[in-house]
Amino acid sequence: MQAVTLGPAGTYSHRAARAVADDVVFRESVTTIVEAVADGEYPRGVVPIENSIEGSVTGTLDALAENDIAVVRELVTPIRHALMAQHSDFETVASHAQALAQCRAYLETEYPDAKREAVASTARGVERARADTSVAAIAHPDNAEELTVLAEDIQERTSNATRFFVVAPASERSRAGGKTSLVVYPSANHPGLLLSLLEPFAERDINLTRVESRPSGERLGDYVFHLDFEAGLYEERAEEAVAEVEALAENGWVRKIGSYDSEHVLFGSD
Repeated sequence: MQAVTLGPAGTYSHRAARAVADDVVFRESVTTIVEAVADGEYPRGVVPIENSIEGSVTGTLDALAENDIAVVRELVTPIRHALMAQHSDFETVASHAQALAQCRAYLETEYPDAKREAVASTARGVERARADTSVAAIAHPDNAEELTVLAEDIQERTSNATRFFVVAPASERSRAGGKTSLVVYPSANHPGLLLSLLEPFAERDINLTRVESRPSGERLGDYVFHLDFEAGLYEERAEEAVAEVEALAENGWVRKIGSYDSEHVLFGSD
């Protein structure tokens, strides 16, 4: 099977994608990845959805709301960040914005004068450091190759981990699995709206593991809600809760993007 994910080779997304497919191809944004799967260009895509330090990846949330897609699997991976460069005398640190944020405390303490440069991926940061002696990168230490690793495990917490969604064409949505994700657009704004969307789950003892709101783009103060909960759509209690949410969102829409299982993936050396 072929999977598409964030490139170039060596990104954390690439490492996660290798748990899904032997043949991995790359795109530069989560939006183009999700679109490519929704359009049937690739059977699987792997996109980051949430980091334990920096929270949700908003680009992924928006892409899931804008495309008819299925989530068929969740991968949870540990994240190890290292600082690498051609030498220790550098002026700029380049990496993905999330990686820079996850290492903020280290950079502010050890390299307070270094400029931060956000690039499309950690692997792109490594490319910048290989091409420019004034640039250091933050990436997995296995990606250093000809660069010198100046420091390892510089993330703010040793428990740093990222969740990735494996996405597939909408026709492959499943009702089986331990978790389910919904995208809800109520097309409404009134007191108690969010509470009314959450109560059907609490009343049935269903644990909500993530609740996020994103601007709908339709008008100011109008939101799309992303809900993850610990139950499969095959369960009667989940069916009933979702039916209540659909009734509340009768002027908008509810997308059941699938039930799936979660697994932990450990990165080995390349």
